[in-house]
Amino acid sequence: MPTVRNVIIIGSGPAGLTAALYAARANMQPLVVEGVEAGGQLMLTTMVDNFPGHRDGIMGPDLMAEMRAQAEKFGAEFIQGNVTSVDLCSQPIAVKMDTEYGAKTLIIATGASARLLGLPCERTLMGHGVSTCATCDGYFFRGLDIAVVGGGDSAMEEAVFLTRFASKVTIVHRREQLRASKIMQDKARSNRTGESKEVPVSGVFVAIGHTPNTSLFRGQLELDQNGYIMTHDGAKTSVSGVFACGDVQDHIYRQAITAAGSGCMAAIDAEHHLDNIPEHLASV
Repeated sequence: MPTVRNVIIIGSGPAGLTAALYAARANMQPLVVEGVEAGGQLMLTTMVDNFPGHRDGIMGPDLMAEMRAQAEKFGAEFIQGNVTSVDLCSQPIAVKMDTEYGAKTLIIATGASARLLGLPCERTLMGHGVSTCATCDGYFFRGLDIAVVGGGDSAMEEAVFLTRFASKVTIVHRREQLRASKIMQDKARSNRTGESKEVPVSGVFVAIGHTPNTSLFRGQLELDQNGYIMTHDGAKTSVSGVFACGDVQDHIYRQAITAAGSGCMAAIDAEHHLDNIPEHLASV
């Protein structure tokens, strides 16, 4: 018989750690499965100066360490490793790693992975001239020449946003035509020369999309056409007792602060769900 927990949280980025903090303070004794890449995408960033409460900025890994320590202080338990499978239809929910656990509620905070180009040193330079988030890092490239790689709406949005800071933004795209919608192309072209040449830049923003980490849940949860978990009424998913937060269900904002906010919502929703479980099931 597997150990049954009130709540298991899969993922340890800003969403998962905030959910862990709120669940722990509500005496839900959460178990957090950190995953191999503990801390999420902020572990690949350098300075974070748009997270409230850190007016002088904070390094991404340091922010994640502080959030983890705060959740642990209130009683959250952390285990390393990856979940290999889940059964959302079982009661309790089955979460399998090297050991199998049961969960009365499950919070999914597995995030989304930025698609990269596969170039040498691309990951090594992440946060040191290479970025996947204009909103996060554009400010650091004031007055510099930068490049945006990609041809879809996201790339055009990033490029237009970056013109607020950079002295010059060069769009790099592998096809003859851009894939972005006409309105986004028009906005970008108004700030673009269309020349083809080799240019030195101080920063490169890779904007070729994200892949939500939802392979564990395909066929068990309602996903949108791009694979993101669909949520409603807060953090609720299509399965009762299962909640989702952070980039795994948000393809629009993708910020640490919005992920943290949705993690709070998921924990509160899970707490309310537990409060309404019938007594004969609550002791399972």
